[in-house]
Amino acid sequence: MVSVAEIKRAASVLKGRIIRTPLVYSPTFSKLSGFKVYLKLENLQVTGSFKIRGAGFKILAGANSIGPKGVVAASAGNHAQGVALASGWAGLAATIVMPEWASISKQEATRGYGGQVILEGRNLSEAIAKALELEKEGRAFIHPFDDPAIIAGQGTLGLEIMEELPDVDVIVVAVGGGGLISGICLAARAKRPGVRIIGVQAQACPSALAALEAGPDARVEPQSSIADGIAVRQIGSIPLDIIRRQVERIVLVGEDRIAEAVIMLLERKKVLAEGAGAVGAAALLGGLIEAPPGSKVVLVVSGGNIDFSLLDRVIRKGLAWNGRIMRFGVKLDDEPGALARLLVIITAKRANILQIYHNRGGPDLPVRISRVELEIETRNFAHIREIESALGEAGYTLDPGAGSSYP
Repeated sequence: MVSVAEIKRAASVLKGRIIRTPLVYSPTFSKLSGFKVYLKLENLQVTGSFKIRGAGFKILAGANSIGPKGVVAASAGNHAQGVALASGWAGLAATIVMPEWASISKQEATRGYGGQVILEGRNLSEAIAKALELEKEGRAFIHPFDDPAIIAGQGTLGLEIMEELPDVDVIVVAVGGGGLISGICLAARAKRPGVRIIGVQAQACPSALAALEAGPDARVEPQSSIADGIAVRQIGSIPLDIIRRQVERIVLVGEDRIAEAVIMLLERKKVLAEGAGAVGAAALLGGLIEAPPGSKVVLVVSGGNIDFSLLDRVIRKGLAWNGRIMRFGVKLDDEPGALARLLVIITAKRANILQIYHNRGGPDLPVRISRVELEIETRNFAHIREIESALGEAGYTLDPGAGSSYP
């Protein structure tokens, strides 16, 4: 069992090496929910994620017992970077096995922190199997979540929340392998036994819920998710025991809601969160956090390591889901001024034109007809309907042909 004393020791070991990340009040999320909402900005942590807390304590506290070949870990991203950096602090070699699909940016970040990266495995389970082979050669395996020292390190985040907001009512935490929520539970409830801890998982990978219902051996097959950082097939046995006893409940959020939360955090609070870091906000926006009005609620923004290519896709999809982008096609007479007349209507409705594709040679188009596909920035769904109405009154028919869509 992980003790509060061990979490406090972890805080002492990590002092001066990690950032005491800000806990900031959010007027936007407070107004939307009716609670007093605070954001714990762990996306500003060293390596961009809470993972350095657990990896740092595990490696620094046990450095004297680690052999000359150093440590080995398996990770697709945040844990890899935490292990690599913490090993450097301890003067140890770090070998990180990453799945073959791990993003180039996370590979390079891990190398930048001093880790030797090995790409192997079609999924994280196969990467872990390779890491366990390397453990047999004399390297110390650093588990990402099912380890008391890792949980104690993650629990230092809970200590910080309770020191800054001792009367917090609800703490909302992402759940992947369970190490973070377990550590926060132990730290927070030791200080305030009545604090409610709510876990959040992506609907694409509800492994914790599966384990609570079917037992610790339960596994799920992760579907593709924006929240890839918590797409863990099987929750850890140590975290599961803590979650059973101390977490009030676990809720699930869908991909559209996660994308909405990523965008809102970025647009309203200038906070860049990865999908896993935004699931707490997603649960709040989805009305899944139940508490009396005015309750003090902390959302743990657990990380900010989102690939720019994914961020671009998330923003574009999220804006479309929220009525902020309208995409459509329309057929025009192929004559001078036809496109200009269309754009005059759109401009008059105060929409911002983002992209235009003018197709004059499609095999399905008559000789004197062209198809124009547009992407425009809109305020909301009501604005989209207003534009549709104006175009219809002017005699245009929105074309649901190839490459065009609108909400």
